[in-house]
Amino acid sequence: MLKALFKTMRPRQWTKNVFIFAALVFDKQLLNTDSFLRTLAGFGLFCLISSSAYIFNDLADVEADRQHPEKKNRPIASGKLPVGAAWFAGVALVILTLGLAFLLTPGFEIVVIIYFLLNMAYSKWLKHIPIIDVLVIATGFVLRVHAGVTLIEVQRFSPWLYVVMTLLALFLGFGKRRAELALLAKGAGSHRKVLDGYTLPLLDQYIMIVSGTTIVAYSLYTFSAPNIPDNHSMMLTIPFVVYTIFRYLYLIEVKHEGGAPEEILLSDRPFQVAMILWGAAVLAIFYLS
Repeated sequence: MLKALFKTMRPRQWTKNVFIFAALVFDKQLLNTDSFLRTLAGFGLFCLISSSAYIFNDLADVEADRQHPEKKNRPIASGKLPVGAAWFAGVALVILTLGLAFLLTPGFEIVVIIYFLLNMAYSKWLKHIPIIDVLVIATGFVLRVHAGVTLIEVQRFSPWLYVVMTLLALFLGFGKRRAELALLAKGAGSHRKVLDGYTLPLLDQYIMIVSGTTIVAYSLYTFSAPNIPDNHSMMLTIPFVVYTIFRYLYLIEVKHEGGAPEEILLSDRPFQVAMILWGAAVLAIFYLS
């Protein structure tokens, strides 16, 4: 049962919480031990609160998941994790996380509470409303970035990163919806009600808009943010961002993947290489130039 519970907590999804380190890295405090440890602790707590949200989401979707070709194998839907045990674990994680979050900073705890309540509203109502469902997903990513800001004394963090994060999250969200719609075809609405509000051409238009504006917003950040090197060397990282966006488009359009973006991050080698090169370039420009 513990193994089933751990799977329900979706540790693979914890990769999304890495955005909490954005403030630390882009405010040039990565080498500050106190700031790093506080952010690392915040990352761990965000993993716990996001896992509790996944547990409650699976509890709310248990009947629908049993009709889904892939989600029927989830521990709660398959019966491997009893409903009572799932409820107990979810509540315990929330209590533990909120208690520890306050010890870091009250501001961080407020972000954690907002994130959790937003996820509960998403599981109950918002995930059934087209466009709003993806906007909520994007808001979750922005809250992760802001959580990192609340953990340290930010001096040079650029608000451009909030814009880039919002657009990138919308891109991933609409890509996820497209992959789900393509996978489930005509029976999509019976598995996820919100998919009745989308069509493949409509999602392609949304994806085209947000992918283009993501590249533009990131490009503007690389030469207009207040804390970047004066030699505009950050612009050298633009090709890596362009490639990762194009690679993701290739995977959802040609390979019919993308229903789980975190799986792409953990399994697609070209995508991983591009992200590693981008990260290495950013660190070199910020900390070695």
